[in-house]
Amino acid sequence: MGSLFDLLSSLDKYVVCLILVGITFVVSLIYTVIISLKLRATKSFFITSILMPMIVTSVISMVALFLDGTESGAVRIATVAVALGLIRFRSANGRAEEMLILFGGVAFGLIAGLGYIVIAAIIALVLAGLYVLLSMVKIFKFKTVGNEKLLKITIPEDLNYNEAFDAILKTYLKSYELVEIKTTGMGSLFRLSYKVELLVKDSEKQLIDEIRIKNSNLEISLLPYVESNKSL
Repeated sequence: MGSLFDLLSSLDKYVVCLILVGITFVVSLIYTVIISLKLRATKSFFITSILMPMIVTSVISMVALFLDGTESGAVRIATVAVALGLIRFRSANGRAEEMLILFGGVAFGLIAGLGYIVIAAIIALVLAGLYVLLSMVKIFKFKTVGNEKLLKITIPEDLNYNEAFDAILKTYLKSYELVEIKTTGMGSLFRLSYKVELLVKDSEKQLIDEIRIKNSNLEISLLPYVESNKSL
């Protein structure tokens, strides 16, 4: 199958670039909807999964046009690699949508730097509009809500936590995993964090009541489980 630039050679090449970006949006939207059926992630991650391929498509197509008929294939590949290297960056603890905005900004600057000011402006406005639209609609809104919860138990320092709660947790939970142990109260207390899944949906009160007996009525909390902020 030939390139779309060849198949649509009768059209202006700038129009073909915009068509490529549009097709990429449709494909990435379908792709993201399918993977969201199984993947639990933030809404911003799914929005990034939709829009990021459009940015990459716009950059590569503009670079391909810029070098059209002037360089060999090897030089084109090297130039595209350099272009992608320019828009690679690191973001400490950055959210997916923050990475998307930064990535998009550098990409628009690169396209404008190649001389395609109008195309850069069109793509920037379209991506910004799509980002606002996808943020407003309820698509992917409930993908992060599952049966998993975060159970935090505060215990005195002299309590052996390794097996203290096993019997209770096995009774009320389908699964549980100790994900964090930290000291609190100037080192006089421990706080255990468990990733849990309830066996029965409305058994939170019974679970907490049972744990209160074991942990001397210290603080207990049961929250929706979310991944670490360092992830996307």
